[in-house]
Amino acid sequence: MADGWRVRIRHLTLLEYEGDAQSSYNEVRMTPLDDRGQTTLDQRLVVRPATPVWTYRDYWGTQVSVFDVPKAHRTLSIEAISRVETSGPRPLGKPLGWAALREVDGPIAEYLRPTERTTIAPEVATAQVHGRDPHEAAEAIAWAVHERVSYVPGSTGVLTSAQEAWDLREGVCQDMAHLTVALLRAAGLPARYVSGYLHPHRNAAVGEAVAGQSHAWVEYWAGDWVALDPTNRSKVGESHVVVARGRDYADVPPLKGIYQGPPAGRQVVKVEVTRLA
Repeated sequence: MADGWRVRIRHLTLLEYEGDAQSSYNEVRMTPLDDRGQTTLDQRLVVRPATPVWTYRDYWGTQVSVFDVPKAHRTLSIEAISRVETSGPRPLGKPLGWAALREVDGPIAEYLRPTERTTIAPEVATAQVHGRDPHEAAEAIAWAVHERVSYVPGSTGVLTSAQEAWDLREGVCQDMAHLTVALLRAAGLPARYVSGYLHPHRNAAVGEAVAGQSHAWVEYWAGDWVALDPTNRSKVGESHVVVARGRDYADVPPLKGIYQGPPAGRQVVKVEVTRLA
């Protein structure tokens, strides 16, 4: 792809139980999408203890890997390895007008409905759209969230809502994405939550493996989907890798599962990204 990168991603999740887990059932969303803005060249999921893995596409278009571990185990290791070609930001097309956006229906209209994590008070939902077209309004909203919410790791959790992030004025990428989605929807723009990976260096050296990040950003619809990263106040480009999309984080968790066993344990997550070209 023109103006793009080739990236290798290694995402390792290790679960350690305080005793034997008798069995477990798991859903994994760690496979990059083969999408208009990126191409997944190859990918594999390695589970230990070894067990068969099945895949399917969920309602929102994300590839989900599912597996059971039906025997006793004290650790569960899930390693997702992929190579992806990404691309730079696409030129913006002419957006639909506000009147046309008010008439959207079907699957896209589902991205206008607030969820528990993307509900905000009416006095907050005052997007500054007057005199702006939808592209200009969306950028104004995303950059306003960047100014409003300071990036403070550990200040919030996975259940933090957009309203709580607004009130706290601090959070992480997940909170900024939820708040931006909430404000976009309030303005009349269908918006979805996007999760994936981000290479931390814009001018990454080829061949150097670095600690990467699981990351969240947004896409809004104004006749076509457009991606914005409010956390970094940037367009989404070659350093971003899309894995999952949905209404909010509840639709896209990297790992979700249940197990029978001890109530306590430890989880270790490591993400390594390498620019290959």
